[in-house]
Amino acid sequence: MTDTNSSDPLDRLDDEVAAAAFRRLVRHLRHRHDAQNIDLMGLAGFCRNCLADWIREAGYAGDKAAARELIHGMPQDEWKDRYQSPATEEQIARMEASLTRNRADLR
Repeated sequence: MTDTNSSDPLDRLDDEVAAAAFRRLVRHLRHRHDAQNIDLMGLAGFCRNCLADWIREAGYAGDKAAARELIHGMPQDEWKDRYQSPATEEQIARMEASLTRNRADLR
């Protein structure tokens, strides 16, 4: 439901438009397997798994595994086996710094 009383213009974006943009984002991430979740976390502070958590928070009835399968386009374990490479210490450090920034920005 679009919130017409919010001061944030994003909240006034039509839900159909927002949903279409979300689906495009998810399909883009399904196509770009080279964009590793840890790199997304390190740069942007979110990843495919976050999107799965967010759809559950928004009311998706499926469990965590079903939400992740929806976002990944396949079971998460299958996606990890096919596309996920081991994280380097540098990637982990960037992710941890990004998560710290997320917590600070949300206060």
